[in-house]
Amino acid sequence: MTRHYDGVASGTLPPSRKRQRSRRPNLARQRLGEGAALHQAGLGGAPLPFPDGAFDDAIVCLVLHYLEDWKAPLADLRRVLAPGGRLIVAVNHPLVYKLLYPDAGYFAIREYSEDYTFSGQSAVLTYWHRPLHAMTDAFTAAGFRIAVISEPRPAPGAHELFPDLLKEADSTMLCFLFFVLEAV
Repeated sequence: MTRHYDGVASGTLPPSRKRQRSRRPNLARQRLGEGAALHQAGLGGAPLPFPDGAFDDAIVCLVLHYLEDWKAPLADLRRVLAPGGRLIVAVNHPLVYKLLYPDAGYFAIREYSEDYTFSGQSAVLTYWHRPLHAMTDAFTAAGFRIAVISEPRPAPGAHELFPDLLKEADSTMLCFLFFVLEAV
């Protein structure tokens, strides 16, 4: 069997953000070209509609923190990855919760909601805070080896765009953690 370099982008979005979802495959297509096979599917419901070991890479960007239980979605992502395949994950940084709710405990998995406005429409987004150890435990229990954990510094130009948040040249805006996981 010949396998091609494939990836799967998975996610569930609140209704107010579903319009933005249709733009993501187009952006990926622009960056990767016509030769890359791109597939999009949802997590948190039925199993992914792909055979075992179908992909070399899967991307789950800003999705997992919306799900209470990571066990089934991570197991399904592991199932569709070939041995040695990579799962690239971006999640809310666990310290964001502690910064927003300083009196709340850090080490428990807990639900919280925030009000937002997207294109003039109000929405309530519900998240599940997980401490770092709960994330890494979930990844290894699902059959992944953690290859990279990254807390990137603000991008060039971010200080000009967010002067109130990034007052100092070396100030940090902890928002996301990035993981590269390898299927074992």
